[in-house]
Amino acid sequence: MAGAVHRGLVGEERHGKAAHVARRIEADVIRRGWPVGASLGSEQELQQQYQVSRSVLREAVRLVEHHQVARMRRGPGGGLIVTAPDAGPATRAVVLYLEYLGFSIDELLAARVLLEPLAARLAAGSIDEAGITRLRNTVGGGLPRHSSEDFHVMLAESAGNPVLALFIDVLIRLTARYAVQSQPPQAHIGAAISQLAVDHAGIVEAVTAGDGARAQTLTEHHVQAVAGWLDKHHRPQLRRGIADRGVETTAPKKKMAEVLATAIHDDIVSDGWPVGAALGTEVELLQHYRVSRSVLREALRILEYHGIARARRGPGGGLFVTEPGQQASVDAVALYLEYRRPTRADLSLVRDAIEVNNVAHVVRRRGSAEVAGFLAAHTAVAGDGRDPHKAGLAEFFFHTDLAELAGNRVLNLFLRILIELFGRHWGSTMDPMPGPDDAADVYRAHARIVEAIRDGDTSIARHRSRRHLEALSSWWG
Repeated sequence: MAGAVHRGLVGEERHGKAAHVARRIEADVIRRGWPVGASLGSEQELQQQYQVSRSVLREAVRLVEHHQVARMRRGPGGGLIVTAPDAGPATRAVVLYLEYLGFSIDELLAARVLLEPLAARLAAGSIDEAGITRLRNTVGGGLPRHSSEDFHVMLAESAGNPVLALFIDVLIRLTARYAVQSQPPQAHIGAAISQLAVDHAGIVEAVTAGDGARAQTLTEHHVQAVAGWLDKHHRPQLRRGIADRGVETTAPKKKMAEVLATAIHDDIVSDGWPVGAALGTEVELLQHYRVSRSVLREALRILEYHGIARARRGPGGGLFVTEPGQQASVDAVALYLEYRRPTRADLSLVRDAIEVNNVAHVVRRRGSAEVAGFLAAHTAVAGDGRDPHKAGLAEFFFHTDLAELAGNRVLNLFLRILIELFGRHWGSTMDPMPGPDDAADVYRAHARIVEAIRDGDTSIARHRSRRHLEALSSWWG
């Protein structure tokens, strides 16, 4: 028994070291400017550089490959080669955390109504002919030529803002998961598909013509119609029995672990994410999912990396559901966006849309006890401080408190990701630190926004919030 416990502790220590080394490798790729195609070194050279064993390094490399930062190439001229990532790992990390939070379909669709029309308006002003061709190829002949998800993601990418495109990708993936659980009458499906095609074609026409206002309006109406359809037909599915669960075995060998990790995650979500619950021993999991031991163990490393579940060795051990942290999703998004290199303007555009929307929602809730407490707290401290450090903390909590009060957990997570990104960007620049006058301005701006919320003046609250965010450009990055 002592030997089993010792092996379990050694295994957990190795997993921790591997995750640490994976983060160091990723940080080195960022520091080098993400040189796609360059070799970071052979396995032996990397062992020496990071001072770890071969088993720890190989586990770290698997995590780096999961994030699509680099891939190990064997043979002459091989080594750990830097790759060009797609948005998959980052969006999956955010989806995992949001599903743990148990967001509602209303929160999801409200986020889509806010961000997708903005993307359509931007696309109308920046799309080129190649982009127009790609969008037109998604519609035609009275039916969509590609899935609705493809259209919305492609439209978001046409906006030229990588942050907006990534967030919309997350929203579309989450919507697709809800749509799978919808059970409309068969007669409604054909009509819905036809209407999708009509809506998409109209949006493409407006974007092609450069009519940003019309593209924005049509997209807003379209997303609202999708929201109504899902609200009417959504029916949560029950979890399948353990004997019926299997994993698609036709997936490429290197992807099998990710397929299995997704299957285990889906089962956790369908059970309501019961933190602390045992999912089974290794033997039971092998029988349940019908995979090899090597695939299972690699899948468990992915789950542990994202804080979804953790394997416990020894008597009474097995795979146990854990409580994922927000930071894993933030780090995954930040890593991907380091490659995409968003500008300050890209970050500000999305942040401002979410922040101004939050203020409007808080005005509507001004009669609640929570909002009353917020107004009282911020009135008490407003206007009497010139300490930049204290003002910076007050600024952070002012905006995060507003986001909490607005009540949309999807947009709240997006805002926290943006705050983190601004912090990282600002820390890497030589911008001057805010001074006492800047600090006093922050408090005055907070007081004026609080006043507008208390008065129930939505338009003034939005105006003052927008002006405040514009003035804070040096603080946010």
